Amino acid sequence: MKAIETIKTGKNFAAVNVGKMSEIIEHELPMGPDVVIRGKVFGGGAVGATGSEFSFQTLVPGQDSGFLHTHKTHEELYFILKGEGQYQVDGEIFPVKEGSIIRVSPDGKRALKNSGKEDLTMLCIQYKANAFTEADSPMTDGVILQEPLNW
Repeated sequence: MKAIETIKTGKNFAAVNVGKMSEIIEHELPMGPDVVIRGKVFGGGAVGATGSEFSFQTLVPGQDSGFLHTHKTHEELYFILKGEGQYQVDGEIFPVKEGSIIRVSPDGKRALKNSGKEDLTMLCIQYKANAFTEADSPMTDGVILQEPLNW
């Protein structure tokens, strides 16, 4: 089983490595006494994230996510990084491929299937729905510092 590697941590940061995207399939996520999801890894805890969670998952050809699911409060963004497949939300099925991005609200009944001939790898970011306001715009929240870069 592959493990997340800690690169460096400090007062205001943490950096980890989950491995090459082609190695995501080597991770295993225990979901219960008799349930292990091969090819999935959560990373929010490893970096100490306080406002979101993220996971990588690889599905082999013909594999699906195994179940429909919803969330109580979390919205999700799915980024298809490699491969192609089908995404299902509330009974609607549509094609996805490398470069596709899907947003699903908490109540959306969702699942993903690899319908291609190669592995499908995705990144999922989940966060509390409706948490951002206009004041949270990257254009107003970011602060450009007048300090030199120290490469």
